[in-house]
Amino acid sequence: MDFLKQPFHSQRYTHFARKGMVATSQPLAAQAGLDILKKGGNAVDAAIATAAVLTVVEPTSNGIGGDAFAIVWMNGEMHGLNGSGPAPKTISIDAVRARGFEKMPVYGLLPITVPGVPASWAALSKKFGKLSLLETLTPAIEYAEKGFPLSPILGSYWERAYTKFTESCTAAEFEAWFATFAPKGRAPKVGEIWSSQGHADTLRSIGETEARSFYEGELAEKIDTFMKEHNGFLTKEDLASYEPEWVQPVSVNYRGYDVWEIPPNGHGIVATMALNIYQQLEQPKWQDVDTLHAQIEAMKAAFTDGKAYITEPSDMPVTVDYLLSEEYAKLKASEITAYAASPEPTKIPSGGTVYLATADEEGNMVSYIQSNYMGFGSGVVVPDTGIALQNRGHDFSLDSQAPNALRSGKRSYHTIIPGFLTKDGKAVGPFGVMGGYMQPQGHMQVVSHTVDFDLNPQAALDMPRWQWTGEKTILVEPHFPQYLIEELRRKGHNIQISESGNFGRGQIIWRNEEGVLIGGTESRTDGHIASY
Repeated sequence: MDFLKQPFHSQRYTHFARKGMVATSQPLAAQAGLDILKKGGNAVDAAIATAAVLTVVEPTSNGIGGDAFAIVWMNGEMHGLNGSGPAPKTISIDAVRARGFEKMPVYGLLPITVPGVPASWAALSKKFGKLSLLETLTPAIEYAEKGFPLSPILGSYWERAYTKFTESCTAAEFEAWFATFAPKGRAPKVGEIWSSQGHADTLRSIGETEARSFYEGELAEKIDTFMKEHNGFLTKEDLASYEPEWVQPVSVNYRGYDVWEIPPNGHGIVATMALNIYQQLEQPKWQDVDTLHAQIEAMKAAFTDGKAYITEPSDMPVTVDYLLSEEYAKLKASEITAYAASPEPTKIPSGGTVYLATADEEGNMVSYIQSNYMGFGSGVVVPDTGIALQNRGHDFSLDSQAPNALRSGKRSYHTIIPGFLTKDGKAVGPFGVMGGYMQPQGHMQVVSHTVDFDLNPQAALDMPRWQWTGEKTILVEPHFPQYLIEELRRKGHNIQISESGNFGRGQIIWRNEEGVLIGGTESRTDGHIASY
C-alpha cells in the first residue's frame, strides 16, 4: 500500500509523525490526548483523555451517560471492548405499552439504558493504562470547570438540538437539560464560553473512584433518585451490576488486508459483510459506475440482513461466522444484478457520535468510539451532574418475536463501531467513520479507497460519499461527480443530492513499515490531528 502516490490535493493535508498521534473531531480534545502522551501516557491513556474531553467540548454527540466500544492494539495483540449498556431490569414491552407507546420513543425516560462510558474508561485504564484514571481525566475536568469557546460546526449542532428540544422536550424530566446546556435561555453561540461545574465534579468523582461512584456511590444515588422522582426504569441496582465486556474482534480478509470490527450487538459486521460480498464481484475500477453500483448493492444486502438479525448474540437467529463466511458472501453476490435492487424498506435515522484514534511510539494503537445517540441522547440530564443520559433503547423493537425485541437486561442493536486494519498479522492502524447508520457504509468506502486505490488517509476521508437510506434511494454529497450520478440513475438508483451533512465524520491513523504515523482527519467537522 503506497499512501503517497495519489496526486490528490488532500495529500498536503495528510499528517506525518513518529512518536505519537491523536485524531478526532475537535482540536481541544486531540491536543489533550497528545499532552497525555507527552506526559508519559500510552495510546490508551491518550484515548481516555481525548474521550473525556469530548464529553465536554462536543456534548452534541456524546456524554458521560453514553456507551463506548474500543479496539486496542497493545504489545502486538488485539483486544476488543464492548462498553454498551443493557436495558433496565424492570422494563418490559408490556410496561412500555402500558404507558401508551406502540414503539420505543426517541426522547425521555423510556429509551434510557445503562451508561457504559465511565466503566469503559476505567476498564481500559486498569488493563492497559500507564497513568491513573484521574490524571487522564484532568484535562476534561479543567475544560468543564473553566469553560471553552464553541467551535463553528459544534455551535451549529448545538443550536439545532436546542430548537428541537424546545419543541419536543417540554416535560419536567427535561428541565435539567436546558439548565445545563442552555443556561442563558438559549444555545451558546460560536466563540462563546460554555462551562459546567457539575460535569467537572462528576468527572473528578469518576477519576478518584475508578468509576465506582458512578455505579455504586454518590453518582449512582443521584441517578437513582432522579429516575424514581420521574417514574423512570433505570435504578442503582442496574448500575451496580454493570461491567463492560472484553471481546475478540471479528474480521474478514479483504484483498490481503484484515478488516476488524467489534462483534454484535454492534453492527460493525455490516461493513465486513458488505466488503466480503463486494470482493466476490469484479475488480474495482477508479471512479467507475459498475464499481459504485456493486458497492451499493453489496451494502444493501449486508444492511438488510444486519437490521434483521443483529442484536444481543444470544438472540440472533444466525451466527456471526455464517454472516462473515465465503458461502454467505458468494450467495449474496450471486443475487446482485446490473440494476438497482429494492430490499425490504428500511428507515435509517441519523445519529450523534464521536470517534477518535490514537497511536504511541511503542507501536500501540486505539480505535475508540462513544455516543449518546441522536445528538444529545434522551434529552434527560441528571441535575447538577452534567450526566446526559443516552437513548440507545430507542432501537429496541416492541414486537416480541423480533430478534431485537426489548427485554430487561438486554443490550440493543448498536450503531457505533470502531474499525481496525491489519496486514500479515501486523497493525496498519485504527479507523472509524461516525454517524448513526452511515457508519458501516463509511467504513466500507474508506477501506475501499485505501486498499483498492492506495489513497492516503486524508484523501480516503475527503472522497465524496454516498449513503443508502432504504429501497433504491442513495444520498450523495453535492461534490459527487455528476457523470456518476447520471450513470447510477440509469441503473435504477434513486440518487438524491444532499447537503444535510449526514455523511459521517471519520479519522484514520496508519503506521507504515518504517514506523511513521500517517493520519487523516475529517473535513466535514471541526476535525484535528495532534502529533509529535
